[in-house]
Amino acid sequence: MTLTTAEIAQLLADLESFRVERTQSLDDSSKFCKAICAFANDMPASGLPGYLFVGVDRHGRPTGDKIDERLLERLAGYRDNGNILPLPSMHVFTATHNGVEIAVVEVLPSDMPPVRYNQTVWIRTGPSVDRATAEQERRLSERRVDRAKTWDLQACREASLDDLALELFTLNYLPRSVSKEVLDENGRDISQQLASLRFYSLQFNAPTNGSILTFGKSPLTFFPAAYTQYVRYDGADQASPVLTEKRFSGDLVVVLRDLDRLAKDVANARPARQPDLSEQTIYDYPDVALHELFVNAIIHRNYEGSTTPVSINHFTDRIEIQNPGSLFGDLTKSQFPNGTSYRNPLLAEAAKTLGFANRFGRGIALANDRLAANGSPALDYVVGENHIAMIVRKKP
Repeated sequence: MTLTTAEIAQLLADLESFRVERTQSLDDSSKFCKAICAFANDMPASGLPGYLFVGVDRHGRPTGDKIDERLLERLAGYRDNGNILPLPSMHVFTATHNGVEIAVVEVLPSDMPPVRYNQTVWIRTGPSVDRATAEQERRLSERRVDRAKTWDLQACREASLDDLALELFTLNYLPRSVSKEVLDENGRDISQQLASLRFYSLQFNAPTNGSILTFGKSPLTFFPAAYTQYVRYDGADQASPVLTEKRFSGDLVVVLRDLDRLAKDVANARPARQPDLSEQTIYDYPDVALHELFVNAIIHRNYEGSTTPVSINHFTDRIEIQNPGSLFGDLTKSQFPNGTSYRNPLLAEAAKTLGFANRFGRGIALANDRLAANGSPALDYVVGENHIAMIVRKKP
């Protein structure tokens, strides 16, 4: 718990505060997500966290409704379900007010505003939540320029708009990211539209690194190692004869789509007769598991100053997927693979927006689930000093 009892009482009593949302409802997900989004945007630029109090009436009095683990898990799940982008930084806990338990969601101001919920930027104006105007979005975008920290959000100063396939952005990405109402009102030029989604630096008048990887006509011109190398060996080690060698490069959609095809090609799906005479599809390597691991490698790899591609080595008994860059940020070996820390949050958001990821932080868990359902050995992995390798063993 990050608040004292006195601080909670003070926040609940301040009915005009832009930092507090009170709700009696335990299941109004739309209201919860709008509040989280608005707190993350921190329109007043206070630098202070906002608080969603669940289980209190509009006067700040606890309703006495049961606060259980399922509610807390549901509230915490709003961080990772992909409907609020970029990912909010938040903390869910229980507190006691006037002797009654309530749920609290603490939301920190985002380093990467504007934050959107279901394609719309929500902000707080006093005690209420409203949709941001184009001018308010612009102010939030400008604030982000000074806070951007990750590599994919930094400007690629050697590049210009001419280096982007802008139709990919305007026809494919933009309608998936911004609501129709906002687009209908949109009078901004292309650089401002890109900037509102963190793909353009207005400060340096250049696309961001993430923009080059997502929409670039030739990402390799700027990042020579931004490709994936696949090699299939006729044996169990790299000394074995090479059967096939492929290289995947291009914008993010092309790369992830081609890797999806590769996952299906190497899965070797086939029917298998079950004891009850029914048929079940089994795989040498479940394609869904491979898809999740391929996407993870592209999103989480280190691009900054790296000369190493993502490598997929396909041996007769296993597939090894190795990406440059070890664990990022605060994530430790003891927390891996259950914890998540994003080296490239803009790329992660783009993969989700483009439909290649369903939910954040679930790729490895989903891969393991599909391996278990297929009767395959559990996923193995190696966390090195400057790389991570995921090992998928062939179904016996």
